[in-house]
Amino acid sequence: MKSVFERLVPLSALALLLAAGPVRAAAPFHIGVCTETTSQQEDNLRGAQQLIKEYGAVTDGGYIKHIVYPDDFMSQQETLISNLVALADDPLMKVVVTQTSPPGVTEAFRRIRAKRSDIILLAGQPAEDPLVIQKAADLVVGPDFVSRGYSIPWAAKQLGAQVFVHISFPRHMSYETLGRRRAIMEVACKDLGLTWAFETAPDPTSDVGVAGSQQFILEKVPQWVKKYSPNGEKVNFFCTNDAETEPLIKQVVASANALMVEADTPSPLMGYPGALGLDLKAERGNFPAIVQKTEAALLTRNAQGRLGTWKYSVGYTLVAGLGELGKRVVEGKASVSNSGDVFAALGKYTPGAKWNGSYYTDKSTGVRAKNQLLLYMDTYVFGRGFLGTTELKVPEKYYLIRK
Repeated sequence: MKSVFERLVPLSALALLLAAGPVRAAAPFHIGVCTETTSQQEDNLRGAQQLIKEYGAVTDGGYIKHIVYPDDFMSQQETLISNLVALADDPLMKVVVTQTSPPGVTEAFRRIRAKRSDIILLAGQPAEDPLVIQKAADLVVGPDFVSRGYSIPWAAKQLGAQVFVHISFPRHMSYETLGRRRAIMEVACKDLGLTWAFETAPDPTSDVGVAGSQQFILEKVPQWVKKYSPNGEKVNFFCTNDAETEPLIKQVVASANALMVEADTPSPLMGYPGALGLDLKAERGNFPAIVQKTEAALLTRNAQGRLGTWKYSVGYTLVAGLGELGKRVVEGKASVSNSGDVFAALGKYTPGAKWNGSYYTDKSTGVRAKNQLLLYMDTYVFGRGFLGTTELKVPEKYYLIRK
């Protein structure tokens, strides 16, 4: 005699149910995540994919609703804004995460807030004025351009640097964050006993383009090494442009007296694969494996102890970490106003790496923000290990230096 269950469910259907495994319970709330496409910033999109892997997509009954910015987001700001605001139409939406946060995110957050005051708004790496986006977001998080203004020269000195060469161009120096960091670096070098130098490179958005600016770096770095190392001095190079980082790494590797302790946008994927000719398809998304392969390549070139990075991509980490933080906040396990909770959420995706940082201090008033956290990861030097930059006590005066 058939059981009641067998009479209600045919055996063929029962077999399919058993083969499918346990059914995921429908998520009690949703988290909206907005990133660039792979053509703009692959690391950020991989962070969203990690969240989907862990918590499932909304379309499958999970937590995560992932959308992307238009590739040309600067000329399509209204599309960017409307796509973000549409997330608030979902009654289960409780968190919205943006990374990177281009112009338009502040207005989108304002409109979301007007519709739904219960949604937690988290912005990673904002491009808009700090005092503007702070008013719209519950929490703003990005690399600590103030503390890194001190920690990068300090780290360079630990590698034996005697000269610090800062490479940039007028457009970048007009930015509040980059110009202010440059000013801090100059003072830090003086305080640490490093010779400070500033060199101008072509802007990749100018007529020379990316290729021209990269060729300039390839040609000039060997000349700068000779200029600043006449007696074998160790020279650390720091460049504000991501596109120019790859040729910089290539020439630093080639010169025993050259160092690059950290890139402007620190990541094991920033410049290293191209400079070293690495194929990382098999290691995609596995940052420890990427670091290991990069380290091996540098060791074969006798470049150990001269170049560094953050062990994990800042973009990947902020997407996954802010999504995790938002989930914990909704569940009552964390608070956006507790920096320890923020670092704990980020740390889930950066095992073995340490974080530090501080809340943003307005350069004009000296007032410290309560909802914009600037952070940095411990610097990892290939062939040497972590330097302990997160244990540094940055003197208070650096937070008040203006560009």
